[in-house]
Amino acid sequence: MNNRFTRYVLVWVLLLLSLFVADSLVRSLLLTGDRPRTVEPRADLAPGERHTVDLFQNSAPSVVSILSQSANSEGGTGSGFIWDAVGHVVTNYHVIEGASQIRVRLDGGDTVSARLTGVAPDHDLAVVKLATTRSALSPIPVGSSADLKVGQAVYAIGNPFGLNRSLTTGIISALDRRLPVASGREIAGVIQTDAAINPGNSGGPLLDSAGRLIGVNTAIISETGSFAGIGFAVPVDIVNRIVPALIRDGRVPRPGIGITVAPDELAARLGVNGLVVAQVVPNSPAARAGLHGLSPTTRHLADIITHVGDVATPTLSAFAREIERTGIGGKATLGVLRDGRTRTVQVEIADVGR
Repeated sequence: MNNRFTRYVLVWVLLLLSLFVADSLVRSLLLTGDRPRTVEPRADLAPGERHTVDLFQNSAPSVVSILSQSANSEGGTGSGFIWDAVGHVVTNYHVIEGASQIRVRLDGGDTVSARLTGVAPDHDLAVVKLATTRSALSPIPVGSSADLKVGQAVYAIGNPFGLNRSLTTGIISALDRRLPVASGREIAGVIQTDAAINPGNSGGPLLDSAGRLIGVNTAIISETGSFAGIGFAVPVDIVNRIVPALIRDGRVPRPGIGITVAPDELAARLGVNGLVVAQVVPNSPAARAGLHGLSPTTRHLADIITHVGDVATPTLSAFAREIERTGIGGKATLGVLRDGRTRTVQVEIADVGR
């Protein structure tokens, strides 16, 4: 009995071992992946995917790469887009600032030289004109930024880190941000987005889901210099106002009163809450209103502008915002502190950018 049971067990063990060996052999011979796999067919792209693909294909021909070189041979790259059929290209001012040579790489791969048409540093915008246009250009469709909503989809096309024609997507994260620029002023109404914007994207378009221009990508907030989830774009309503003036006149009017101000650090160090007038331009509205700057010899503190009308102006950007609101040709009432006493001064707003 025991011998018979032992034989049964041995038979089953041998059978199981045979099946295991046979299975491994079959798998190695018939199921190994040493040949190209059969391609599995798929259905059409999902509607959202198809929309994004079509948007990119339709918009990418309008986007260009900006290659700039300064007099000391330093080079830079950025993005831009075709504005009109005669070859005007819009980009950021900081992309071409200080450039002695500008070249533009078009969608087809051609690289052509360009000349500077006009700049608006207060809005971080610039226009260059292509020297030659060998093929038909694709001006970008223009939308509106007045009716944008937080949460709507946006698409950014540009050349991050020199990589041509990159598309990123996201949403509008916030509206009506204020973005300081190098001139000390601020761009109002700025669009905040989480679409990835990196160095090299500057000057490229921000599009809505209809493929229309709604902003010009201009800056990011990041401790590393790379995308960290917060990007900004100059709203298209500003672009559509500034760019025609740059094409027509090479500049835009710059409201002001004819003063230069001391750094904010000086006001903080002196414990004053306002703009320390450093210099007053001769024959300017400020000079005619009797404003005084710092003494060139004693550096004696003269006038401190604390208000425009009823609005406090602790910074240059706040002051510029109120001056722009008044507009060229208008008159503003300034609150001015001199020798510890406050007085009001009426001054006319002029175009100080000439």
